[in-house]
Amino acid sequence: MRALVVGLGIQGHKRRRVAGADCVGTVDPFHDEAGFRTLESVPLDNYDAALVCTPDEPKFELLKYLLGNGKHVLVEKPLWFSGEAEMDVLAGLSASSGAVCYTAYNHRFEPHFVRMRELISSGTLGQIYRCRMFYGNGTARLVRDSAWRDMGAGVLPDLGSHLLDTARFWFGDIADDFRIVSADSFENAAPDHVVIASDGACPRIELEMSLLSWRNHFTCDVFAEHGTAHIESLCKWGPSRFVHRRRVLPSGRPPEEAVTLVQDDPTWEAEYAHFKALCSGEGVSNLENDRWLYRSLGRLSSEIQGAT
Repeated sequence: MRALVVGLGIQGHKRRRVAGADCVGTVDPFHDEAGFRTLESVPLDNYDAALVCTPDEPKFELLKYLLGNGKHVLVEKPLWFSGEAEMDVLAGLSASSGAVCYTAYNHRFEPHFVRMRELISSGTLGQIYRCRMFYGNGTARLVRDSAWRDMGAGVLPDLGSHLLDTARFWFGDIADDFRIVSADSFENAAPDHVVIASDGACPRIELEMSLLSWRNHFTCDVFAEHGTAHIESLCKWGPSRFVHRRRVLPSGRPPEEAVTLVQDDPTWEAEYAHFKALCSGEGVSNLENDRWLYRSLGRLSSEIQGAT
């Protein structure tokens, strides 16, 4: 597959590295390293797919151009548009041209995230009562210094999109009934620490996200009928640990199965391989997932911004 990287920021450089020999060109209006300044200036015969790593504002027009010309697209999350009608346009173009539009959520390829999904799907845990996740990094100052990042709902669409997508990856079509528990702007203009929760049918889910975690960290705890499951850290911040504890009734110390991984982040390569498989006809676009996330994040963002 011949791939074009659009946007040469941090994500664009990662995508170019992973694409390797597949990368046939780069586009960036400002970066001196880019081969082209505009997407339209790249001959359409030069590439089959594009890896779009730009800020949110230009994404819709870029994706419309690419899908309209039958080019497969991997785009960095989240798809954050001015209205849901734009999602309809992209879905229509993808369907009519046969081009895949895939929004990247690389944490779905984290080994322990896959292990958690398999454990939940197996039924071993029984009824899932509750899930809580925390995802934090220490980028508050970097975000504050970026004109386009320190605005709106802040950390919510950035890290919250990952957490909501992970909940759907594990539990399927969950209800869109999340509420804002807290939204604080401790150092930034936009919220830099947010907690949301779903209190409807099981599993009840609590998601906490922060730009104020001075050591990047992820934790998850799943509480269920027949035991619990836990994740501590991601491979990129390793070591990453998965623990499954089987409940002892009426009480007692539970048998514990633990897996600890010390390795480089495998998710970028795994996700790119998944995208290539989709493009070869083995799958479909994930725009319906984007639509759910857009609605949920849009509603929660409006609540946050309306309260400030």
